[in-house]
Amino acid sequence: MPETLAKVHVRTTINGQPMEFLVPPYLSLLDTLREEAGLTGSKEGCLDGNCGACTVIVDGRIVDSCLVLGVEVEGKQVQTVEGLATPAGLHPLQQAFLEEAALQCGICTPGFLVSAKALLDREPHADEHRIRHWLAGNLCRCTGYDKIVRAVIKAEDMAAQLSRSKNGPRSAARTPAKKPAAQAKATSKSSAGTRGGRR
Repeated sequence: MPETLAKVHVRTTINGQPMEFLVPPYLSLLDTLREEAGLTGSKEGCLDGNCGACTVIVDGRIVDSCLVLGVEVEGKQVQTVEGLATPAGLHPLQQAFLEEAALQCGICTPGFLVSAKALLDREPHADEHRIRHWLAGNLCRCTGYDKIVRAVIKAEDMAAQLSRSKNGPRSAARTPAKKPAAQAKATSKSSAGTRGGRR
């Protein structure tokens, strides 16, 4: 059977835009986004669901797009890192990651941004412990995790200030709780190999 006849017609919504494409039934969502939709922000890391570099949001739930088939998003809402910024500017998470230098090589950054957005959509005032637990499924081999956690906390404050600017004084910015070096190291190490309970 010719390959074109084996492809599946998929209709979905990606970052608020209706899209449709023909994909082989075996093609991952990661490859579908990159090759068919031209959205290359989601990165290929481990291809077995351990690193989180390819994280996207499907119908409000974060998934590793390397473990999902492209045909599975038929009729669903997909959000990728490309959907964070708006014509008005960067998302608070993106701005905070820049200001806190929470990235180096950048391969893991899209996954962290998407995972953190999913958390803040559910829990706008998540504390440091909750943030570390939620991001346990995203691995970074360059910066460690402290700068990333600080960036997420800063983004929470930035988002709160934006939402309250028209109705009242700005709330005081929070700072991450200081941890002993040994405890912080243990926390980062224990988070690296688990998915936590975030999904």
